Amino acid sequence: MIGTLPRDPFRFEPLPTRVLFGHGTRTHLAKEVRAAGITRVLVLTTPFQKDLGDAVARDLGDVVAGVFNGAAMHTPTDVTAQALDALTTAGADGVVAVGGGSTIGLGKALAARTDVVQVVLPTTYAGSEMTPILGETENGLKTTRSGPEIRPEVVIYDVALTHTLPAAMSVTSGINAIAHAVEALYAVNGNPLMDALALEGIRALTGALPLIVADPHRGAGREAALYGAWLCGTCLGSVGMALHHKLCHTLGGSFGLPHAETHTVVLPHALAYNAPAVPKVIDALRPILGDDPALGLHHLARDLGAPTSLSGLGLDAASLDRATELALQARYPNPRPLEAGALRATLGRAWAGTAPISEISSEGSSA
Repeated sequence: MIGTLPRDPFRFEPLPTRVLFGHGTRTHLAKEVRAAGITRVLVLTTPFQKDLGDAVARDLGDVVAGVFNGAAMHTPTDVTAQALDALTTAGADGVVAVGGGSTIGLGKALAARTDVVQVVLPTTYAGSEMTPILGETENGLKTTRSGPEIRPEVVIYDVALTHTLPAAMSVTSGINAIAHAVEALYAVNGNPLMDALALEGIRALTGALPLIVADPHRGAGREAALYGAWLCGTCLGSVGMALHHKLCHTLGGSFGLPHAETHTVVLPHALAYNAPAVPKVIDALRPILGDDPALGLHHLARDLGAPTSLSGLGLDAASLDRATELALQARYPNPRPLEAGALRATLGRAWAGTAPISEISSEGSSA
């Protein structure tokens, strides 16, 4: 229960994103675009979801100024430059991002450069739509920044748009969302409301993902998963993240690993690393994930057929030392100090796909 997570004095600044959630909410898109003050809109999507982007453009009618279907994983700055040219040529003052984290990230990158209005139709459980955070990759390095201009103004969650998301992608996307909530529970700037949303989001997703694997078109599983993703995304947008997200940004931006799959592999090991420093968080997670929450997350991924090793994602063992070095750069708040030896051992287990183990720190268990 939340009572196990007492907080010191805190600040809470709710994000003003307008959210519509339900079945068939996509039909409100044109109205929401007009209400947001957009006069010409560029629809964004990936090559994989080109047909859906074209269908959304038809729904919007005359307000559409064009469709850009080149969004790519980790938001490469060269792709953003291409989309910026398309936005400028079209004379658009707004974007509609249709898709997951790659497309949403592109919309944010355009907003960071031009302050265009963003409307998002999520089709995965990434959660990026609820944050003022942008991660971009350039010259093999992924960096993040935050600002009010990056936050989407309107998010339309339509459960129907997730029904075609393959079961395997649903699992990794869902565990990616769980990662946001897990790290929110020990965020340095956390608060009781985010704690409540985080635990509810984790509970919803861990219950929904097995239903989706058993029957990808089951409405109850899809609705619960999207609900959980919204809650976890709200956590991501409201408080700071820690070791897990740093590792995933390093592995994705510098080594080209796939985003959601990397989160799925790394999360149990990152939680195990921090576990000695956050006993109250571990206690709060036990009713949802079992006596050893890190092991519970590892088993959840394994039992649902998701990847459990970085080697399986294509990372060479020779890259682990460099990944450790990069993760130790630009220090950031984390409940347990970052130690090279323990961090390298953690990455080694994630690479091999072995069970997560808590490394007891020789430097103490507090930041």
